[in-house]
Amino acid sequence: MSVYTTEIASDKIPSDNVIHQRLLSAYHQAKPYIKGNLLELGCGEGRGVELLAPLANSYIGIDKIKSVIDNLEQRFPDYKFLSGVFPPFPFEDNSFDTIITFQVIEHVKDDEGFIKEIHRVLKPRGRALITTPNIKMTLSRNPWHEREYTGDELTALCKKYFEKVEMKGIAGNEKVMEYHERNRLSVQRLMRFDIFDLQHRLPAGLLRMPYDILNRINRNKLKKTGDELVKSITVQDFNLRDQDEQNLDLFCLVTK
Repeated sequence: MSVYTTEIASDKIPSDNVIHQRLLSAYHQAKPYIKGNLLELGCGEGRGVELLAPLANSYIGIDKIKSVIDNLEQRFPDYKFLSGVFPPFPFEDNSFDTIITFQVIEHVKDDEGFIKEIHRVLKPRGRALITTPNIKMTLSRNPWHEREYTGDELTALCKKYFEKVEMKGIAGNEKVMEYHERNRLSVQRLMRFDIFDLQHRLPAGLLRMPYDILNRINRNKLKKTGDELVKSITVQDFNLRDQDEQNLDLFCLVTK
């Protein structure tokens, strides 16, 4: 039985639909860039395996949760999955033509080491695609994240190891932004009770449980008051565009 925190959006929970579609949209946007040997860092429960793995010569997914990896091995016996914490990565230099890592770098303590390792295992002229939340659009502190980035901050980090860095973003249409605005107002109403700004003062570990509870309450409330909007949003309501402060996620392309 799967147990979902609000940090792990599920296609099985109706109130998670908007965030699930947003995360899935990155895999659709990645399709034109996939070639050769493909590595996915932080594959999670395999949201994009069926979309992208058939486009590559080979696919390896790695994630830290062993039970998730065991399940993926049963679902996708033609592909390889590994469990482990990174960085470093258990691969030889110059091993992959393409690397994807979606909504992962914000969880990694050593983010510079993470980018350095991506450079190491990419083949010459290989490309990596990195997504992460745009801090300019974040509504509250997320205690599951080590940090979040602006587009300029992630670009600067990647340029320490890659000469070619292209910053784009995942954006939403009017329906998505209507949901985002409803979400923002709802979060503001909840945050007015945090008169001591505990979300920024307390250690992350103490905030995770109340964050998940309040986030789940908020998502359920948004679905109840705008059910048709929540249900109607699909991957087609998200698009890839140039760097902009109103992009929901950063979409960074780096080439070795």
